[in-house]
Amino acid sequence: MSVQILQFLKELQVNNNRDWFHENKARYDIIRKEYLETVQELINRIALFDPEIAGLEAKDCMFRIYRDIRFSPNKLPYKNHLGAYIAVGGKNSLRSGYYFHLEPGNSVISGGLWRPEPRLLKLLRQDMYDQMEEFIEIIEDPAFKAIYPALEGEKLKRMPAGYPGDFPHSELLLYKDFCLSNVVEDSFFEKENWLDEVVDMYKKQVPFHRFLNYTVDEFLGRV
Repeated sequence: MSVQILQFLKELQVNNNRDWFHENKARYDIIRKEYLETVQELINRIALFDPEIAGLEAKDCMFRIYRDIRFSPNKLPYKNHLGAYIAVGGKNSLRSGYYFHLEPGNSVISGGLWRPEPRLLKLLRQDMYDQMEEFIEIIEDPAFKAIYPALEGEKLKRMPAGYPGDFPHSELLLYKDFCLSNVVEDSFFEKENWLDEVVDMYKKQVPFHRFLNYTVDEFLGRV
């Protein structure tokens, strides 16, 4: 399945124009349907160990392939990837969740929080500071670290105000995003059990999401 999707995206990369896309719209409709079916299968299987996402529909998690070029210097009309964000509330959720990204040469099994708004970021940073031992235990767990060796995301250049400069894990307080990422080669999707491996990668993320979402839910007034 994903092999065919990647092939379409490879062709789109070198033919990123409306004429080509319209000529191949029927192909896109087929691969979009297959991608949605895969995302739905991921949702159903993730829900077995993370019941919060049970009942999500893939169509509410998948991002559009059409780019918003109104304020961008890059005027290519289409993205060169397909992506879906699996979290309570779907693709626009504020909560930490699972991200499935298919792109030739850069497919990613990812997750976390990207660009939380400033008020939420402030709360996340404070809770991380207050519960740093718990957070360190999560991200330094050998099974977790084997898949996600380091946090990723934009960082501040200096320690945020109000925190001691000699704090032992000060580098973690610099993050403005809290993302996990495991890049897989195109050949990964040729394996018979690739979906099982992806589900296992997502399973390792659960403690990470629960740590962050405690703060997110507090921010949203759910707890």
